[in-house]
Amino acid sequence: MRLVSWNINSLRARIGRVQAFLERHDPDILCLQETKVQDAGFPRLAFMEHHITPYGQPTYNGVAVLSKEKPDEVLRGFPGDPTDHARVLAARFGDLWVYNLYVVNGKHAEDPAFLQKREWMAALQDTIADRHDPTDDVLLLGDFNITPTDLDSHGGADMAGQIHHTADERAWLQRKLDWGLTDLHRQVTDEQVFTWWDYRNLGFQKNEGLRIDLALGTASVADRLGDVWVDREERKVGDHAEKPSDHAPLVVDLS
Repeated sequence: MRLVSWNINSLRARIGRVQAFLERHDPDILCLQETKVQDAGFPRLAFMEHHITPYGQPTYNGVAVLSKEKPDEVLRGFPGDPTDHARVLAARFGDLWVYNLYVVNGKHAEDPAFLQKREWMAALQDTIADRHDPTDDVLLLGDFNITPTDLDSHGGADMAGQIHHTADERAWLQRKLDWGLTDLHRQVTDEQVFTWWDYRNLGFQKNEGLRIDLALGTASVADRLGDVWVDREERKVGDHAEKPSDHAPLVVDLS
């Protein structure tokens, strides 16, 4: 079973890239973030071979799940969300719950958005704990906008205190791990790996990136893990007419 998380940074701007990716990798489930499209305007004709489960809004945010099989159950949003944004979409496939997440950015530690990020992460944690037990099959995929450790940032410890690197953000993420989730990428490699590179200053070319796109799974999901890897080819311009997203797809293979 192949699942993919990809912050596409505007689906309409990259329809051709998504189509080519689906053909090349044939994932069972593709979780897209930052689609920036309302549900009624979702480009369904471009993905007619897939079941489409969108949760969007105009201009900003938005998440969607493209899958080979129709989900058995779908939940949009979550209780206690301090925003009015389309950022969380949960879909059940058999016993497996897949959460597609686009976590609040937070801007910087002195901004009101940072407090909102704390509230958002806390409410999401409560929702996961209320709905599930750590023995359930649960997988959280998405753009978390947090680097779990210094290893996950090109700047390492020099980035301490900056957004995505603060001790507070990492503590909010750790709460989910303490509940019973595993950072699946770190189960397969302890090397420095990035999923996001700034468009500016040749970030990708210099490999000055961050690992902020994560896959967190319960023990039963971790036991099925085959591999987790980043498709860096999708961050390159390549032969596509469409500019790449600043994120590369995160691929999770389960037995």
